[in-house]
Amino acid sequence: MAQFEALLKPLTIKNLTIRNRVMSTSHSPAYADAGMPGERYQRYHLEKAKGGIGLTMFGGSASVAPDSSAEAFGQISVSEDRVVPYFQEFSRRVHDEGAAIMCQITHMGKRNRWDTADWLPLVAPTQMREPAHRAFAKEIEDFDIERIIKAFGAAAARCKEGGLDGVEMMFDASHLVEQFLTPSNNLRTDEWGGSLENRERFGHLVLQEVRRAVGDDFIISLRVTGDSLLDGGLTQEEMIGVLKRYADSGLVDVMNVMHGNTETHHALAVMIPNMAYPPASFLYLPSAVKQACDVTVFHAGRIADLATADRAVAEGHVDMIAMTRAHMADPHLMKKLTEDRVDDVRQCVGANYCIDRIYVGGDALCIQNPSTGREQSLPHVLPKATGKRRIVVAGGGVAGMEAARAAAERGHDVVLYEKADRLGGQVNLAARAVWRENLSGITRWLAQQVEKKPIDIRLNTAATPENVEADEPDLVVVATGGLPNKGLFGGDDLAVSAWDVLAGTVEPGENVLLHDDNGQHQGPSVAQFMATRGSQVELATPDRMVAEEMGSTNFSVHLAEMYRLGVVMSPNLRLTAIRRDGNKLRATLRNEFSLQEEERLIDQVVAEHGTLPVDDLYFALKPHSSNLGEVDLDALIEGRAQAIVNNEAGRFQLFRIGDCVAGRNIHAALYDARRLMRDA
Repeated sequence: MAQFEALLKPLTIKNLTIRNRVMSTSHSPAYADAGMPGERYQRYHLEKAKGGIGLTMFGGSASVAPDSSAEAFGQISVSEDRVVPYFQEFSRRVHDEGAAIMCQITHMGKRNRWDTADWLPLVAPTQMREPAHRAFAKEIEDFDIERIIKAFGAAAARCKEGGLDGVEMMFDASHLVEQFLTPSNNLRTDEWGGSLENRERFGHLVLQEVRRAVGDDFIISLRVTGDSLLDGGLTQEEMIGVLKRYADSGLVDVMNVMHGNTETHHALAVMIPNMAYPPASFLYLPSAVKQACDVTVFHAGRIADLATADRAVAEGHVDMIAMTRAHMADPHLMKKLTEDRVDDVRQCVGANYCIDRIYVGGDALCIQNPSTGREQSLPHVLPKATGKRRIVVAGGGVAGMEAARAAAERGHDVVLYEKADRLGGQVNLAARAVWRENLSGITRWLAQQVEKKPIDIRLNTAATPENVEADEPDLVVVATGGLPNKGLFGGDDLAVSAWDVLAGTVEPGENVLLHDDNGQHQGPSVAQFMATRGSQVELATPDRMVAEEMGSTNFSVHLAEMYRLGVVMSPNLRLTAIRRDGNKLRATLRNEFSLQEEERLIDQVVAEHGTLPVDDLYFALKPHSSNLGEVDLDALIEGRAQAIVNNEAGRFQLFRIGDCVAGRNIHAALYDARRLMRDA
């Protein structure tokens, strides 16, 4: 534990002492209830406080005015007094657990949508389109500027009245303050544009109004960029000057230094780096600010492990380090550190499933921790069962391992079958893709936790009806996964699957057509895998765009890599047939809209269409089960035990989970397993 001692030192800012140097930054999980931080929102942060975090910040993009609609992100509105009682309850609960709590407030300007909530026109320094939300804003007028400055002060006052420890203002991420500051976004020629001094004016007035509203003792943090990484934006050198002037004003207590911009999908992927990026890639930016400015410095940016976090603090780069996505993976991270259980920390793998769900209209969920965001219904630590049962789990992929782990956590007697010589299932294969190796962290952690528990693990042993029944189970969970599905087209026997290529059972061809009828990571991952080995690859998909099912921070990396590798991307084309043509293959593709057909003469066709369930064991056991495999869906959703009896002669309950039911994803498999075992 001594190697991470820098993280355990308290930090004092004004009259607030924070118990350690680890925080979670404000972000937008889309958990707000009609613009308010209700029970779900509060429990999500409360879990981190229980888990030992020093400071949890909430309200990413929380809006100060109605023309910065919170509804676009499922976020909090701080523009109304009705938020104060929520804040008071929220702060009391977090403080009772020993953590500090702050809220971020902002006006998003043009970075929003106009067609939500009150359908108000967006405002921006200059009338131009915002590419990510594809919206146009009006040029902000003098009365808008005055109104919004006052709205910032009123929102900050509500944070103080709500018992929070401080307020953070979003002065970066292409929100309104930074829109004024950035020359490519601010083409004005009046007192709000032109010179850097003029472009800084709006931010300084906002800061002055907020300080006036909250007084001298309340903590004010600015979330700022150290370098906009944008053509026509502000360089690191220019930003140091801007931030030094903010600091020298005496109005700011904390600089939360980030990097980049959100002007494009690719820029967003850089700002919220996934597993394709090395840890702490932008730590040099807050380090430079700390040298130049006499303020407390925070930083977030792919800090997923305690060693990297400790180095950032110990070497003086920052005063406090954010491990936001790391706490989504494991909200008890700091508690495990203080209890000398670092090897039990479930480390964030950088899949960015959490943030990408937000950008496709969902709520934030962790790819590997199904309890995150579901604290009300699915505890991070399951309670002990009232009676011990014998539970047999067939299949050692992520679903099977989580079912076995959760059952053992409940105190049951557990047997886990896996036909291969190691645990992990499909994820072991997915991790072989070019920049997706970090996925193996999910299976490593699960395998380690399973091995630590009193579970009878039987590797190299396929679960058969005979050996399962010989174990005399009370409950059987079939988690045997799926096998690749190439899809429906003529001559499918001439195609190989994405699995074949990743597993190395089939060598990539010289000239390859990859048909992706899935839209998730599998197709692009295999395209890059083959291209790095010298294949000329065309990725054709019937979807209107490649990687249609992915959010910005992942599809941006896939597309950038495929362009770099020369992969040809052809949307709107469905594979209908393959036939032999000499020593080549001739593939027929049909345009989904024109219905016209075209052909490709290639060496190899790789087809990706998800998976088909491996369900032989399930159907063999079904007649001998008491529930005949039926799930009480209402009980599953409401958190009650499964009690259906359809077969009085049945000797055990039977359920199937994960891809053995239907091809979905890692999170779905883990969620299936954990909520089934929650009540077992």
